[in-house]
Amino acid sequence: MSSLSWWKVSTPSCSPDELSDIITAPNGGYYTVPTDPYNEVFPNIYVGDGTTALCTSLLRRLGITHVLNAAWGKSRSLNLVNTNESFYRDAGIEFMGIEALDMSTFLLSPHFEAAADFIDKAIITGGKVYVHCRQGISRSATLVLAYLMIKRDFTVQEAVRTVRRERDIIPNEGFLKQLCLLNETLLLDRRLAKKSESKMVRSANSKPVNAITVN
Repeated sequence: MSSLSWWKVSTPSCSPDELSDIITAPNGGYYTVPTDPYNEVFPNIYVGDGTTALCTSLLRRLGITHVLNAAWGKSRSLNLVNTNESFYRDAGIEFMGIEALDMSTFLLSPHFEAAADFIDKAIITGGKVYVHCRQGISRSATLVLAYLMIKRDFTVQEAVRTVRRERDIIPNEGFLKQLCLLNETLLLDRRLAKKSESKMVRSANSKPVNAITVN
């Protein structure tokens, strides 16, 4: 690589190791599991475990209006939680399920946009959303991180620090990689949008002003 071209090479905006360091920093470099079954990690957004998700009376007391199950399914051996729309109907709670596995090879990123839309709908309509998986540390946490990045314009580092302040989380390495890829995509999209906006402003400013002739 020539000394004149090094600056043209794009540097990754994050790495799974960097995100792991942010997550483990408060505990001296070690992962820890949450001591609470659920926590409010952002205003009106709760991340928690599957046991809490099964207690509709508790959800009602918390004011939950929407539930996002990131471990949707019937197989307990795969750490899935068996809930559906009818389970929450009498409680007046809207439901969304994503059949995700807490495995580094599982592609959770195709669900980022839909999950972010569901969470955002709950918030903008004045509701509260409970996002859960089996333990409330990996799948659910990853979807909330993606929401903060997509809808709130957080960088992945800002999102992780925000959630981590309120709850111990342990997204697997594959999920962290997918969040880093999302971060790259969002940063590129925003740079292109700014460039396009700047170009439009320059174009508007360069248009000639028609002289007004006074008779």
